[in-house]
Amino acid sequence: MTPEQFAQELAREGFEPPVTVTREAAGMLGDHTHPFEAKALILSGDIRIATATSERVYEAGEVFHLAAGEPHSEFYGLFGVQYLVGRKTPPPAA
Repeated sequence: MTPEQFAQELAREGFEPPVTVTREAAGMLGDHTHPFEAKALILSGDIRIATATSERVYEAGEVFHLAAGEPHSEFYGLFGVQYLVGRKTPPPAA
């Protein structure tokens, strides 16, 4: 999937326009959550994402998807990671 195709998919699914994120080599971000749903296409490098129920390495060309509020940790590969990410904020609770 190309970045353009991914951006079109995000738009169809109601995500905000994607932004490119670059993370440092061999870095990490410990347990945290986001107030938005995130869907990302890996452009280069790799990232390992650990949640309460799974742990997986995503490489160039693969897509990861996290629900809003889902606790997770991120571990960046030896060459770092760059990804294109779309965000979708859930509607306020009624």
